[in-house]
Amino acid sequence: MSSQTRVPTKTPASLAMPDRIESRLGTLEFDDGAPSEATAELLYEHLDFLHGVEAFIDSYPGASTTAMHRGLRSIGVEDNTGVLIFSELMDSSSLFLTANCDTVYAIGFLDLSDGPMVIDVPALDAPSGLLGAADDMWFRWITDIGLPGPDRASGGRYLFAGPDYTGPLPDSGFHVSHSRTNGVLFFLRAFMIDNDPTVPSQVLRDGLRVHPYAPGGAGTAIATFLAGEAPLGRVSPPGETLFVEGSGRSFNTIPPSDSSYWDVINELVQTEPADAGEPDVLGLLARVGIVKGQPFEPDERMRTALEEAVVVGNATARTVAVSPRPEEGWAFYPGSQWFNPLWAGGFEFLDPPPQISGDGIVPSPHEGARKLNARTAFFYAYTGITPAMCMRLTGIGSQYIFTMRDAEGAYLDGRRNYRLVLPPGIPQSRFWSVMVYDRQTRSMLQTDQSMPDIGSQSGTVEANADGSTDVFFGPTAPEGRFSNWLQTDPSKGYFVILRLYSPLQPFFDKTWRPSEIEPV
Repeated sequence: MSSQTRVPTKTPASLAMPDRIESRLGTLEFDDGAPSEATAELLYEHLDFLHGVEAFIDSYPGASTTAMHRGLRSIGVEDNTGVLIFSELMDSSSLFLTANCDTVYAIGFLDLSDGPMVIDVPALDAPSGLLGAADDMWFRWITDIGLPGPDRASGGRYLFAGPDYTGPLPDSGFHVSHSRTNGVLFFLRAFMIDNDPTVPSQVLRDGLRVHPYAPGGAGTAIATFLAGEAPLGRVSPPGETLFVEGSGRSFNTIPPSDSSYWDVINELVQTEPADAGEPDVLGLLARVGIVKGQPFEPDERMRTALEEAVVVGNATARTVAVSPRPEEGWAFYPGSQWFNPLWAGGFEFLDPPPQISGDGIVPSPHEGARKLNARTAFFYAYTGITPAMCMRLTGIGSQYIFTMRDAEGAYLDGRRNYRLVLPPGIPQSRFWSVMVYDRQTRSMLQTDQSMPDIGSQSGTVEANADGSTDVFFGPTAPEGRFSNWLQTDPSKGYFVILRLYSPLQPFFDKTWRPSEIEPV
């Protein structure tokens, strides 16, 4: 476990505005429109607290990437040379926001501060395939890789240039992207073949390479050099990429939920250019003492405010993620507990993803307002952002629906037994899976089942006579249904994710609908 990133702790049972502020808000004094000294001091204390809560909530995407960066470095994955690979899949040993144990992961970070970097991505043909993306350090999408990306699963060279890079770029042969941050997170998921990760794991080890871009080298024509538009660089093979095996290893990639949170987000602000983040978020952080190029040294008053703010901010973000209000409109089916906040505002949390018609793309109405609660809920509980996670296009990408509650509206309880029914014709053209996650850590639930997953890849799930599939949840398996059972921990609450990889039209038009999770 990383010594730099603390495991999230339970939220305190009792939360309120700090008594030292609330008890005095009824004593505000103004004289002819001007506050008394005591009133001004109190209101500024209150404002510090409010800014702290907002700063926690709005900066969480950046804290999440930074905590992941710390977690990878804690097990030896270095920027620009290392890749974390789960050759035998990820399991519940690590703390990783809603990762899966269905696909072979390859994850790494680039540092573009010394110049562009290149990722050589291998081709991986059906029945396998690659599904990946790159995000910047504030969790803004940069590009897709693999099946939804410009290489469309045929492999390719992805070049990433940082925000300050003004040098030459290749004429051709590269998929070029510009990042607003020097740090870039990339993640690839490779599909298993016959429930076996061996082939895709080896393809990644043999063909995935991370290396610096050589200006004027491969991709640059001699004519470009002769025109004085680029140097004459050497064409040389990339250096070695170090693969660090992650399967079965215990490490933490989740932001802390105590006052050390501010040290994590300060690390990001100090590392990246001053204008790499959104001005409003950086403004909130500046109000609590986190400013590019300045030491983060809060005085006792501000430290107290930040300690209080992180508790309330964490509890607020958790509530938005775990207990969304019906009026948010996140329910995927009418009257259902299954939901997904991405459908409210898309991957940028602005507009719902466009409709797909016979005539092409039909954009959603643009309101101009960011769906703030959807963004908060998503980044507090989940990792990685890409249009491929919320697009209405069949046969590509991956779609998810989540549920925190049972059919009666009660939170899922590790002491109780439940059943989920998946009707016949589960709408996927790759595979489907159902997984359980710890409600506290938002990571895979840790039980005797190290991979808390049931899905079509295993080949052991038993279907009913009518073609439907039952999935059971509970501390012990129902008699005769072990292969369709996910174990729960009686001491923990949890939530469920249903994944469909390369989904089909019945998912999007909702003619196929899973049952609610019924107590049994």
